[in-house]
Amino acid sequence: MGSAGLYSLVLVLLWAGGGRAGVGYENPACDGKTVIVHLFEWRWTDVALECERFLAHAGYCGVQVSPPNEHLTNPPEYPYPWWQRYQPVSYKLVSRSGSEDEFEDMVRRCNAVGVRIFVDVVINHMAALGSEGVGSAGSSFDGAALAFPGVPFVPEDFTPPRLCSSEDGILSNLSSPSDMRNCALLGLADLYGASAYVREQVAGYLNRLVEVGVAGFRVDAARFMWPEDLAAILDLTNDLNTSHGFPPKTRPFVYLEVVNFNDGIIPDQDYYGLGRLTEFRYCQKVSDGLLHDLGVLGTVYDPDWGMNDPEKALVFVDNHDNQRGHNLPENTLSYKTPDLYKRGVAFTLAQPYGLARVMSSYDFGDDTEAGPPHLPDYSTAEVVIDESGQCSNGWVCEHRWRAIASMVQFRNAVAGTEGWNLYHNDGHFLAFSRGSKGFFAMAKEGSVEKTVSTSLPPGLYEDLITCKVVPVTEGGVVDVALSENDPLLALCVGCQCLSPPGSQAQTNPVASQLRRPPASSPNRTVIFMHHETTPDQDVFIRGGIDAEHRPGCTEDAQTDACAVGIVTHMLGTIDTYDKYNSWRVGDHHLDWHGAEEGQGTYYGLEALGTPLAWTTNNPLSPAYQELNTFGDHYWMLDAEMDCSETEGGWVEVKAFVSNDGWGWEPDLVQETCSGSGGGSLPPYQDGNHFARCGYINVFHFGVAECSISEFPY
Repeated sequence: MGSAGLYSLVLVLLWAGGGRAGVGYENPACDGKTVIVHLFEWRWTDVALECERFLAHAGYCGVQVSPPNEHLTNPPEYPYPWWQRYQPVSYKLVSRSGSEDEFEDMVRRCNAVGVRIFVDVVINHMAALGSEGVGSAGSSFDGAALAFPGVPFVPEDFTPPRLCSSEDGILSNLSSPSDMRNCALLGLADLYGASAYVREQVAGYLNRLVEVGVAGFRVDAARFMWPEDLAAILDLTNDLNTSHGFPPKTRPFVYLEVVNFNDGIIPDQDYYGLGRLTEFRYCQKVSDGLLHDLGVLGTVYDPDWGMNDPEKALVFVDNHDNQRGHNLPENTLSYKTPDLYKRGVAFTLAQPYGLARVMSSYDFGDDTEAGPPHLPDYSTAEVVIDESGQCSNGWVCEHRWRAIASMVQFRNAVAGTEGWNLYHNDGHFLAFSRGSKGFFAMAKEGSVEKTVSTSLPPGLYEDLITCKVVPVTEGGVVDVALSENDPLLALCVGCQCLSPPGSQAQTNPVASQLRRPPASSPNRTVIFMHHETTPDQDVFIRGGIDAEHRPGCTEDAQTDACAVGIVTHMLGTIDTYDKYNSWRVGDHHLDWHGAEEGQGTYYGLEALGTPLAWTTNNPLSPAYQELNTFGDHYWMLDAEMDCSETEGGWVEVKAFVSNDGWGWEPDLVQETCSGSGGGSLPPYQDGNHFARCGYINVFHFGVAECSISEFPY
């Protein structure tokens, strides 16, 4: 096992593209989405719910789940530690996260909404040499006797002690590449990866996961496996299951736990061709920058540090090990330092290096051995989402924090841009563009006000972090104003602020005011369309300027002189306004054409124009909007409208109701509107409502009656 000659030959074959190994393991099969979240120790039922209620809407690529195989249970000296999951007893899919049926149901449901599942696989070893008992699926085992009948594995399936230089076969010489691969890591029973039988059993486990619909694997302790053994195992794995929506001949996505701080013992390049590698030096770089000097982040990918090539790296701010003081104990940022941590993860999702993973933790306090929140019988506790849209019951859920969840959309939007254009990095303030698609700014501390040239096209943008509308003028110039409370700014083409579910509970007027756009905005325009609907109906509007009254109209909203530019405001949570918040993404114009190119869809359903959100004046309802002082069934658009593109401050509006015999609103002749902004007629009549830019406009479906008012604040 692991002879130099065999090893060199295998690497040559890998790099030459020989066989299946090394081909395609770096594709997460996420349709262009680029962020993985690690839901550490979550139950399968909770993961499935989170895919459906949050992750799909937020744009996450997939979930890294804890090892699903049968594992060690309840050692008497410590009844529920986190590391039980990393001591396999068999490859049966029964763990403290749930049953095999629950695992399969989770994978199916997550795939159905476009969220992939990546399994943390422990294939370097089995449970500890001194352990024995019954695993989580009821299989007996004896680590001392190297007996794991649940697989089955017998003593011959473990690395011969003669291959390790220590007398007891346990790894002690961390300066020897051979010992690191041949000795028992932390006293765990080391599988003999050179054995054809062991390779077949491990590959059989991976293939069972692929059959269920899993998209790939995080390989635990990969640096302690011989690369040729890992290559042989991966070569035995099947292509992804096409019945779960994967294209034919798609290889599993693989990323390897390779902890390397340039110790010079085992080069990362030994594992190139087998998937991406966890880049722990990136964690160190980000923490150094935020704790000391942002200047170091200007060269976040630093080959002189020995960092992996960008296309080989998986980057993160923390993981389940180093947040507990393993691997990088002295300066790891984690949920325990929330202000710095939010900056670090937001920066990670903005910069171009590597594929990104976000950590989602539970609160372990000062007990770094502690397992997840649990009930008195040591079953894992439910993940509870509170009224604010954040997690409780002992779960931290950083992936739901506003500054982190919002940046997932940014990273997806700028994917494919080459590098970055770094404009400012003075140690306290950092700003850069991602090609012509995105712009990000961050303050290390305090307040910063700067005027910055970006690569963005001019227009109105919605800051993904605060939901404030930010103008970008000719030449890409933007005024950046950051503070201790709002230290981040993220703008991207085609992006709109999406509130994580319940991130600001919309159950009373006070909560609604938290989302209110700035009163100083002269372009804020609200349109209410009253129409009594049923639960399966949705209301859209189309509009702009009539082609007979303006030359240069086209069939493309991007170039149509009759279209009017808008940036829609977030009105509520994804849970409350799931369709609206999906359809408003990419809707940049009030136009006559229906869905714009790239406009968001809702479970495959296209928008039929600019979407409106159902609102009420009932302050106890999640759909309450304070500007609705009228009642139920007032469908609402709240947007920044480019008044310069209107006709003397007026714009035409016509409603369309889906799943309804009405369909298009009938023609009408608008009368003079009541209200503080009414009293005058639009410049022409054309059978539609006419809304006034910069005001609150109230219409009724198919009725000429209208009201136009100034904003009350």
